[in-house]
Amino acid sequence: MHEKLQLIGDYSPVQLVQPIAGGDINQAYYVQTAEKHYFIKTNQHVPADFFKIEADGLERIRATNTIAVPEVYHFDITKDDEELFLIMEWIEGNKSNLTGRVLGENLAALHLAETGSFYGLDQTTFVGELIQENVWYNNWIDYYREMRLRPQMELAMEKGRMSGKRQKRMESLLINLEQYIPKTPRASLLHGDLWGGNWLVGKGGEPYLIDPSVVYGDHLFEIAFTELFGGFPTDFYHSYQAAFPLEDYYEEVKPIYQLFYLLVHLNLFGEGYGKSVDRILARYEA
Repeated sequence: MHEKLQLIGDYSPVQLVQPIAGGDINQAYYVQTAEKHYFIKTNQHVPADFFKIEADGLERIRATNTIAVPEVYHFDITKDDEELFLIMEWIEGNKSNLTGRVLGENLAALHLAETGSFYGLDQTTFVGELIQENVWYNNWIDYYREMRLRPQMELAMEKGRMSGKRQKRMESLLINLEQYIPKTPRASLLHGDLWGGNWLVGKGGEPYLIDPSVVYGDHLFEIAFTELFGGFPTDFYHSYQAAFPLEDYYEEVKPIYQLFYLLVHLNLFGEGYGKSVDRILARYEA
């Protein structure tokens, strides 16, 4: 780590290296030198551009000047199976009574900041450890069907987790998707993997976003995932909706958008998520 820190100009002694929770994929550390505090992630079992893609997502969000993200000091790009390092700003603080409201306001500002001409992205990203292929589409329905739902369905079939009634319902939903989600919603820049563990609090209670999987798409896709596993305060939703209304969301759109993330979890973690997938598919059975 000392050698990596020298690459960013910190030649001071390393005073503390403390392992911390870093998700299911990476090894993560709090590192303190005589000059600064850092958050460092390492991994040697991911593609060579894994951390570059994360850094790029953070920079895309930062460039909107809407919501805070940690500063990236260094990321490795090297051969597969060599240990990669990502060195970032250490973020630490306590929630204030305004944190949830500011998080909602700032996320809405991100979604309103710029409108893409197309849906998708110009590079591959990752959802967890799964590769998320991306290309540009001129409508959201085709992108969501062909780049999100269908690949997860096919992966589940390979793993033996998509067959029989589940598969038939899934295929039917793909055919009829235009009945439920908009074709050309605002193409907002989305964090893309926004569950409760992917935001944290900095100084003064300011909320920060981390670990993005950015994409241009329907802002309701983002909001649906925030509700799937919790981790967001009530005033977050109130302030978000005040800035960017959630029209026609709860009845039809929300379950279909949550379906993608449930399929991801089905593929990553197994049949424990099967009942949730089946419940949503049954709702839209033709």
